[in-house]
Amino acid sequence: MNLAEPYVELSYLDAVRERRRRPLLDCVTAQFEDVAAVRPFRWARGERHFSGWYWAATTGQHVGFESWLERDRLLLMDFDPEVTGIASQPFWLHWHDGKRERRHAPDYFIRRTDGSAVVVDVRADERIEPKDAEAFEVTRLACGQAGWGFERVGVPDAVLLANVRWLSRYRHPRCLHGPAVNRLRAALSAPVPLMTGADAAGDRIETLPTLFHLLWLQEVAAEGLAVELLGPSTIVRLADGGRR
Repeated sequence: MNLAEPYVELSYLDAVRERRRRPLLDCVTAQFEDVAAVRPFRWARGERHFSGWYWAATTGQHVGFESWLERDRLLLMDFDPEVTGIASQPFWLHWHDGKRERRHAPDYFIRRTDGSAVVVDVRADERIEPKDAEAFEVTRLACGQAGWGFERVGVPDAVLLANVRWLSRYRHPRCLHGPAVNRLRAALSAPVPLMTGADAAGDRIETLPTLFHLLWLQEVAAEGLAVELLGPSTIVRLADGGRR
């Protein structure tokens, strides 16, 4: 098979959930971050993988995943301030390998703040088989033709993931208590330990959920988020800019 310039078609569900199949180059401006998944997320007793739905603060919508690793990567995409849209299993790519037609559904399609798009496949390094490697390579080449980015990501950094997972508990806007925001901004105008800043802004019951929400929005920055676990002595400060 010649992978230099594969002919690829996409099949996807349109706005009224009708299945469409079109040449790749006819789809480059499609808003795939808004489409429904091309295959259902199923749960069954005894299955080795774990499927589910994650509520993304970025979009206010539920996004599907088919493994813990996909869920973890989805969480990190939701935390990324450059991401404005996320869809799971957005389309099937169809190509011919010289013997038969093949197809592959990438895990995610994301839209960034600058309008660019990135297709993401999630697979741990040690679980990539030859047929997977070929599918990822075809996907990369197809994305290049379409002007999209492509990333194959594996297991994320454990410390960063643990911190983002903690902050994700406070990602919903209901955790933002308006009166506490201005007090926290004043308390965090200079770098201070996390708990010191929370106490300076008022009662912890009120200020901590708001502070964690501001950390999720990245309107407050924490030192060493990828190096050490968040704790009372973590240094926090107002960030130069927030995510939204």
